[in-house]
Amino acid sequence: MTPLWKNLKSTFAHAFAVPSGKEPFSEEELALVDKAADFVVKKRMAAPAVLFLESLLPMSFLGNQVMVFLQPIIASFFSPLEYERLAQILERRESIALFIERIEERQDKKVRKCDGVTG
Repeated sequence: MTPLWKNLKSTFAHAFAVPSGKEPFSEEELALVDKAADFVVKKRMAAPAVLFLESLLPMSFLGNQVMVFLQPIIASFFSPLEYERLAQILERRESIALFIERIEERQDKKVRKCDGVTG
């Protein structure tokens, strides 16, 4: 292998790698994810949201791009600063799994509450 080829190969070996961002979420970030999860459950969109998010899991780095696409719909429920921060949170790989977890927790609480009232 020529030195030029080795140099190019080492340069582009991780050209499309996305940083893992293993640092823990801050309390502010968790509160914002919780607010978004509450909104999803309140609007009775938990199942479609989880299905959609599960389908994005292999391409989680596109999460913030989805936020840009959905901005006209979602921005009316969040302040511009919150919306921008939520988009930044969704850039992290583990954020979609966290968002799914928080939606499912809230949905389970809602179902248990309804079962307790009617059952």
